[in-house]
Amino acid sequence: MATPSLEAVAKAMVAPGKGLLAADESTGTIEKRLAGIKVANTEENRRAYRDLLFTTKGLSQYISGVILYDETLRQKAADGTPFAELLAKNGILPGIKVDAGAKDLAFCPGEKVTEGLDNLAKRCAEYVKLGARFAKWRAVITIGVDIPSSTCISANAHALARYAAVCQQAGLVPIVEPEVLMDGNHIIHRCEEVTEWTLNAVYEALYLNRVALERSVLKPSMVISGKDCPEQAEVAEVAERTVRVLKRTVPGAVAGIMFLSGGQSDELATEHLNAMNKMSSGRLPWTLSFSYGRALQAPSLKAWKGAAANAAAGQAALLHRARMNSLACAGQYNASLEEQALAA
Repeated sequence: MATPSLEAVAKAMVAPGKGLLAADESTGTIEKRLAGIKVANTEENRRAYRDLLFTTKGLSQYISGVILYDETLRQKAADGTPFAELLAKNGILPGIKVDAGAKDLAFCPGEKVTEGLDNLAKRCAEYVKLGARFAKWRAVITIGVDIPSSTCISANAHALARYAAVCQQAGLVPIVEPEVLMDGNHIIHRCEEVTEWTLNAVYEALYLNRVALERSVLKPSMVISGKDCPEQAEVAEVAERTVRVLKRTVPGAVAGIMFLSGGQSDELATEHLNAMNKMSSGRLPWTLSFSYGRALQAPSLKAWKGAAANAAAGQAALLHRARMNSLACAGQYNASLEEQALAA
């Protein structure tokens, strides 16, 4: 069977009512998640947990693709089927995280730059052979006293663009993820300023690196108040400011926009996405969808608790959150649906 074009893959990723499941936690990150339910961070436990997620019946109704970690892409389901093959058979695109993490940026205290460009072309070629159809690279921008700096914005925009170009040349759709962190006590207006600055720099860099926007997906953070800010913006204001920034900075050629949750609670991330789609009502050049990690997985992890007997409960929790966010993609989510699910 012929490999689908990058544009076809990008369109499938942002199909109406569907989003991405981010299951690309590093070994260190998933250790913290497993510790929260008192489960040992062994390779088998990590595999079993991902097996639970990926074998959830009906997941493809709401999830178009899953972002995997290097280890996970090489692992197999309980029946011996490689995870990438399992997902593809169920109508879900396998993706892969390719960055090497955010490291301290020289001469810029408190700021990071994402590394991983070394041997990226070689790694991407291997990932394509293993079944990956898209990739992800995350940059982090911190808001604080006198930061972000222009050095940080420029360095991360350049790295994102280099990564995206290498991925497209290798046959992978790049997810471009510039995350403006919610850490800090900044007001929402400051987050809006920094997000607009960041996205403008990213799209200038993508243009200079000859990246085809139709073959790419943007994974931005929402414009929200810093988590330590005493004045937390209402859902409607978050939606209004986020959409305004996107309209100012993101070219219409981009295949779609799939938000990260960035530490928001499960339901709040859904409410914000719903409000954006409700106010836009199909008047934007791109779809607004989700690419959530914790905001999809947290209830499932809590229900599972590392016990095979709880697998069905864990899968039900994942399917519920995926469905809620699917409704939010159409502006049809209502908080009362959460109460109905608990009562069922």
